[in-house]
Amino acid sequence: MTDTPTVTTPDASAAPHRDATALDRMEDHIGRAAASLSLVRVGGVVTQVTPAYVQVSGLSRRLKLGDRLSFETGPTLQLGEVVRIDGAGATIKPFDVNLKIGPGEIAWQHSDQSLRPDVSWKGRVLNALGAPIDGLGPLAEGARAYAFDAEPPSALNRDRVREPLRSGVRVIDLFTPLCAGQRIGIFAGSGVGKSTLLSMLARSQGFDTVVLALVGERGREVREFLEDALAQNRARAVTVVSTSDESPMMRRLAPKTALAVAEFFRDRGESVLLIVDSVTRFAHATREVALAAGEAPVARGYTPSVFSELPKLLERAGPGLEGTGSITGVFSVLVDGDDHNDPIADSIRGTLDGHIVLDRKIADQGRYPAVNVLTSVSRLANAVWSEEQRKLVMMLRAMIAHFEDTRDLRLMGGYQKGADPELDKAIDIVPKLYESMKQTMFDPQSTDPFQEIARALSEPKEDPNAGQAAPPG
Repeated sequence: MTDTPTVTTPDASAAPHRDATALDRMEDHIGRAAASLSLVRVGGVVTQVTPAYVQVSGLSRRLKLGDRLSFETGPTLQLGEVVRIDGAGATIKPFDVNLKIGPGEIAWQHSDQSLRPDVSWKGRVLNALGAPIDGLGPLAEGARAYAFDAEPPSALNRDRVREPLRSGVRVIDLFTPLCAGQRIGIFAGSGVGKSTLLSMLARSQGFDTVVLALVGERGREVREFLEDALAQNRARAVTVVSTSDESPMMRRLAPKTALAVAEFFRDRGESVLLIVDSVTRFAHATREVALAAGEAPVARGYTPSVFSELPKLLERAGPGLEGTGSITGVFSVLVDGDDHNDPIADSIRGTLDGHIVLDRKIADQGRYPAVNVLTSVSRLANAVWSEEQRKLVMMLRAMIAHFEDTRDLRLMGGYQKGADPELDKAIDIVPKLYESMKQTMFDPQSTDPFQEIARALSEPKEDPNAGQAAPPG
């Protein structure tokens, strides 16, 4: 048998009920042969090409949603994914925005939809398809294949989240502490220090491996993040990059590729930190793909499949089966117009194990990380705090709330010291607390936030008249 394409006709694939004609028998025979012989390749015919998708006929009976097809365009193999199947054929969304094909060309069925991660991938940079883009040569393949769209571990067989860990970021370890295997979101508008906070978390020494997915980032920022933010920690990190100019298929795939890599290291028993920046751009890409497939929008232009894809992605992070490692997921969420109740932010917040809110007003005051401790929550904090620590944090939260609620009153001069002892105490403590929580990516990592805060709060308040000569007696 020769290595020639097998192309079925559009009419044959569209008819739901047919008599067993000679053509049918030949098609079935070829299908069985294709399953057993690698020399046989099954393909369809390109019938329509648009800026958003490619229509292929002749394969409707052999495909399912999510399958991949390949197009041989010159020396490289270009891939696309099936996003819709109907009587007219299959709708294919290409991974390459510059795919140059025309009607009549062949789209081949592509069976490989998995990665084979290896320990040697640490320190490497990949694209969303798992191909190296750092110029350091090909990647070694591991023994086990990991699917891009793998199912999360069974809920009843998963290990419990119980092991506290230190992020090294003082305000997080104090007010929203994390556990190994926890999934937390960083909710922020643009320009409030989200990337800086992520880089501080990536430097945490509480993890064996860091897997980073940069989704829809500016091309300029990728190298800066790798060389400046990761710095010496780059050797233990695997980075998956899909820049803003790439196709929505690549931007949608990048977090899934990062999760497949993270699952490999988790199964080796390692503690993995997964950072996805940002899940919002994953949602935008998923919306673009769904709209191209003809799906109707339901909420602010988002399609129903967006809200079903998000939990599938997020649930893959977390603890593995008992005896394996864990994936601690940090997912950044870019809130449009600082609206923290937009449909995507609301859906993600309800799925994760906590959320850290970055506040523009705090950033405007020069306090970084600009974490709003009053609106940030870690649902596993009680597994980390002792009873004494919990009471201290609750007291500090109450002081901050009292301090902020009366800010306008104090600025107008409407409060006299002594009128409210609790407020007097907050006025004395909260500014020192704010100052102690300031931290940059160049500062040393926090090792014991409660001791550091205790030292800062015990320092005497500076006397504004200190250093001035005493008036003559």
